[in-house]
Amino acid sequence: MKLTKDRIVDAGMAVFAEVGYQNLSMRQVADRLDAHAGSLYYHVRGKDELLALMADRICRRAHDAGTEALAALPAGAGWQDRLLAQATTLRQEIKQHPGGAQLLSESPGMLSTGGLSLMERLLGTLLDAGLPAEHCGIAADTLLSHITGFVLQEQNQPAAPPVVTAELYADLRERFPLVMGDLIPRISQEEKFTRSLRLLCTGFAALSQAISPRWPGTPSDSA
Repeated sequence: MKLTKDRIVDAGMAVFAEVGYQNLSMRQVADRLDAHAGSLYYHVRGKDELLALMADRICRRAHDAGTEALAALPAGAGWQDRLLAQATTLRQEIKQHPGGAQLLSESPGMLSTGGLSLMERLLGTLLDAGLPAEHCGIAADTLLSHITGFVLQEQNQPAAPPVVTAELYADLRERFPLVMGDLIPRISQEEKFTRSLRLLCTGFAALSQAISPRWPGTPSDSA
């Protein structure tokens, strides 16, 4: 079968899922394709570009999934629902790829049409919410960092929970009553993700309503 950039990215994603970010090599990708490593360089300049192309593919697929999710919203859906739809589909797409969160957070910088498409739509949604333009970039970056970090924690969870004896649990509960006790409800990852997004949206809404405090370092109105 003819060697193409798409096939190289396919193989790169498969190898990445097995060996991770640091251990991925062009030779391993070539072996997966039953090709010589040198032949890959006619299509991809090296590991950095391959990683960037892999991250771009995840972003493009997330953007397409977000488009479908937005189209499925009821007419007149608010900006918070539109933001939630975009964030949810991005998380779902990242989770489909083992190590996907690490890939997005650590891949080398490159102009990515997929990443730019995600950011462009997020910025538009925040502007539609009435968020001042000077805050939109920070808000979008915060949202994307939160999604990536959330999935990174999910993908780094151990296969089996640690074994805790009754004696150890009682000791930990006494020393850390808020963490181990019953006051703070235990909720599912799905609900935790949704609630965390709504907390972020509450902060964004405060900015759009111009009721947030002026933080140190923010230019004054008279500046």
